[in-house]
Amino acid sequence: MGRILVVEDDFLIAMALEDDLRGAGHEVVGAVATAEAAIACAKSAQPDLVVMDIRLAGAADGVDAALEIFKETRIRSLFATAHVDSRSKARAAPAEPLGWLQKPYGKETLLEAVRISLAELSIK
Repeated sequence: MGRILVVEDDFLIAMALEDDLRGAGHEVVGAVATAEAAIACAKSAQPDLVVMDIRLAGAADGVDAALEIFKETRIRSLFATAHVDSRSKARAAPAEPLGWLQKPYGKETLLEAVRISLAELSIK
């Protein structure tokens, strides 16, 4: 199972993500609410995958975080956001996103997207 970093500024959504991922057997290496914390946690914990919201607390957004994480560590993100638009997708393209989950999404949709993402990374 994968090692996953959750980046989500809504506490309740972050808790639900953690519960769903852990319940499916994944290791959640952290749950953070800012781009800065996401970058620091990705560098230290070296997750297989980041589940990334775009709108985050603080000045930088999830695209900024994903770009920096990818540049520094080559770790890729699965975006889980209500704000999927062509501008965000174009900005995020250099980070080689593994996919885009449109909020609201259900547990099964999340777990299937994570499964597909990890399979693309050759992680069972």
